[in-house]
Amino acid sequence: MYRYDAIDQRLVEERVAQFRDQTARFLRGELSEEDFRPIRLQNGLYVQRQAPMLRVAIPYGELSATQLTALARIARDYDRGYGHFTTRQNIQFNWPALERVPDILAELATVQMHAIQTSGNCVRNTTVDHLAGVAGDEQVDPRPYAELIRQWSTFHPEFAALPRKFKIALSGALTDRAVVKAHDIGINLRRDARGEVGFEVFVGGGMGRTPVLGQCIREWLPERELFNYLDSMLRVYNLHGRRDNKYKARIKILVREIGLDAYRDQVEADWRESGQPAPLAPAVVAAVRAQFAAPVDPLADAPSVDALAAGGAEAAELLPADLPRFAAWLRRNTHAHRLAGRRAVTVSLKRRGVPPGDITADEMDAVASLAATHSAGELRVTHEQNLVLPWVATGSLPGLWRALDALGLAQPNIGLVTNIIACPGGDFCALANARSLPIAADLLERFDRADDWFDIGPLDIKISGCINSCGHHHVGHIGVLGVDKHGEEWFQVTIGGHAGNRPGQRAAFGRVIGPSFSAAEVAPAIERMIERYIGLREHEDETFVEVVERVGIEPFRESAYADSH
Repeated sequence: MYRYDAIDQRLVEERVAQFRDQTARFLRGELSEEDFRPIRLQNGLYVQRQAPMLRVAIPYGELSATQLTALARIARDYDRGYGHFTTRQNIQFNWPALERVPDILAELATVQMHAIQTSGNCVRNTTVDHLAGVAGDEQVDPRPYAELIRQWSTFHPEFAALPRKFKIALSGALTDRAVVKAHDIGINLRRDARGEVGFEVFVGGGMGRTPVLGQCIREWLPERELFNYLDSMLRVYNLHGRRDNKYKARIKILVREIGLDAYRDQVEADWRESGQPAPLAPAVVAAVRAQFAAPVDPLADAPSVDALAAGGAEAAELLPADLPRFAAWLRRNTHAHRLAGRRAVTVSLKRRGVPPGDITADEMDAVASLAATHSAGELRVTHEQNLVLPWVATGSLPGLWRALDALGLAQPNIGLVTNIIACPGGDFCALANARSLPIAADLLERFDRADDWFDIGPLDIKISGCINSCGHHHVGHIGVLGVDKHGEEWFQVTIGGHAGNRPGQRAAFGRVIGPSFSAAEVAPAIERMIERYIGLREHEDETFVEVVERVGIEPFRESAYADSH
């Protein structure tokens, strides 16, 4: 994984010192709230309902065991003993004292971390496929390019005060696990017939108030022109993006209003007229790519996953009663790897009684220790608010499972009904219309049995407390959106959305099934829709989304409202 050089480290340390001074001036009354607001936002500090919230950047979701241990220490010493992993591959602390935030940032700097540009009208944390570098269907590892985008975008003088926040995602695999079309700029990395790297570029995607799938602005952009073209794309947006109305300020609105062709023409003209001054040098790419070399070797003689699941000699340490649970975890929580004898392992942070994505300081320490022992000291944060150990030897899987099971982090539910995504909602966020966490808790309790998860099959439930869609409800097979009705919490339900994260699948947004539900009605309505799905499917492998596409939403609407109102 990438390691800071002297410039990176100095930049982060200087920002800590600068923000320490700015915070002290604000607390002394020398800076007004209006003056301090953009400063604190671009240092990741929000004012929430009950306390400040600090969002810490985890660039492209990659994290070392040492960094996770530092996050555990911060959770324990400066917060209430836990952190919350987000759908943007970051971590949030919900209870820091404002006057101590500079100390937190100073501690982060010691392990090459920061909170820069995790908020504000700037280029936010660039995200990638959480299996980047290990996925078997990957053509190009996107992490080096995401790192270069981080370097290009941090404190970019022209794009530090954009019309609105700006999000970029990259994927180098045939399966899009980064949802590139749901971002302001989405990039697919590909190789041509000569093996040279280039980019398929999408623009104007996003969820939120106006969900839009991005459109292709360039089918092939040569590697050397990446930053020249990004400069031109953001420059045109910065020039024309609405600043008088924040609800119409995103690039998706600009592209919709002037049309893709007009936007493309302006970008191409700017690109040509600028003389393409800063080509991305192959030596720069090679130097950064070298930092992402695999930290482990293939293991040609390692046991197969099938042999482990069948209870072969390598799984002998498991009691017979444990073997079915272990086999289920192997099937759902481990993933094919590009290196022989290796698996990527998802650590599920979805369990009954705990908000999705939350993890305690003690659990962070334990997972960091497991990463150091089993995964070359590296982890990933996923868009689904889980963690991944990307470099696990198959022979280590039984021992790893035992350790995770003892921690309560071995739920075999990845891709299943209890792998729920939910934003913090009205319990914390000042923007939320409704509390999303109680809805998630109700669903987790209703579908608490693993047998139910497997009977239902692949099903993604995503919950957002407001239209900003931090819970990605638009791309949920079942999506739940908190809305305000005359000062009361209500919830709109959509079905049929998907993130395009399965082979051959393209991202699509869900459709609203009808009037909104009260909080008490949401989980029963979803339960009835799932029962209807099981009755409608033609075979047990037909997924929820496939049934919705085949029969439409009307049968599900009937079931959802059968016992309401």
